[in-house]
Amino acid sequence: MVNDGARLSNDLISTICTIEPDIDLTRLSLRIEEVLANFHIERRSQKELENDLREKIELYLDARKIEGLSQLTLEGYKTELNLFANFTDKAVSHVTTVDIRKYLAYDSSLMLSTTDRKLSVLKSFFGWLVKEEILLKDPTLKINPPKKPKRLPKALSLEELEIVRDSCRSLRERALIEVMYSTACRLSEIANMRRSDISIQNMSLKVIGKGDKERTVYLSFISLHHLKKYLNSRTDDCGSLFATERRPIRKISTRYIQEIIDNIEKRANLNKKITPHVFRHTFATLAMERGADLADVQHLLGHEDPATTMIYAHVSEERKKQAHKRFHA
Repeated sequence: MVNDGARLSNDLISTICTIEPDIDLTRLSLRIEEVLANFHIERRSQKELENDLREKIELYLDARKIEGLSQLTLEGYKTELNLFANFTDKAVSHVTTVDIRKYLAYDSSLMLSTTDRKLSVLKSFFGWLVKEEILLKDPTLKINPPKKPKRLPKALSLEELEIVRDSCRSLRERALIEVMYSTACRLSEIANMRRSDISIQNMSLKVIGKGDKERTVYLSFISLHHLKKYLNSRTDDCGSLFATERRPIRKISTRYIQEIIDNIEKRANLNKKITPHVFRHTFATLAMERGADLADVQHLLGHEDPATTMIYAHVSEERKKQAHKRFHA
């Protein structure tokens, strides 16, 4: 029966021969046996192998926290990595490209965007392990992200935007719509806005975007007018820009904002799905149609990559083409 020491010796010889195929096997074998004779070698239990991966996950998350990754992103990474740890029963050094491919393929019902996110987290994790010299090789290197079909964002026309405005029933609803359209902020950015972030004089707001990066966004005269009306109507001392109406008064949640928009959508009856992100798309698309500079739109949207902003240029051209067809049928 082969003991654990012999298994380790064979594994070492096999690994070294892969790197140095011309090495003298006899001398190598004797030298490894001499070194291993000084150690008591015992194969780790299955439980220890499972804990090894989870320990490395905790190390990785601690490192990313120190680097300044937001708590929300850290929680997302932790969830994804724990799902992977539940799937595999190997030590981190034994994880192969095949293991990762099997993990990504095991649930055929997953959307491509979900698979892409899972792979992105794993690439970040294993890339960090190699960088920290915990691993010699990254098992994700040979795995390419899934190709996603390009989907053009659905923006509102000016006529549709007016219908949405007319469908608002409260000062808060109208202010919310105007701020979302004027600033083109993400849903989480809207929910986290505070009264102290506003500069009335500059008609601007400071927002914290992805990666906890701060940027300045701007209010139109219309949005500032409706925002002032809403804020002046409030008697609470809550610091959030948009707050709940029932006591205890507190910051409005992203889910509740979505519910507000859903109600406005039903009243507008446009036969078009309206989400908080639609106002961001509308701002960008109309800005590009009116000749805004791509770099300016990129900055206002908080995009890291100009390629992300370029899609609005394509949308703008498509809308112009459709308009031409309507008028020259």
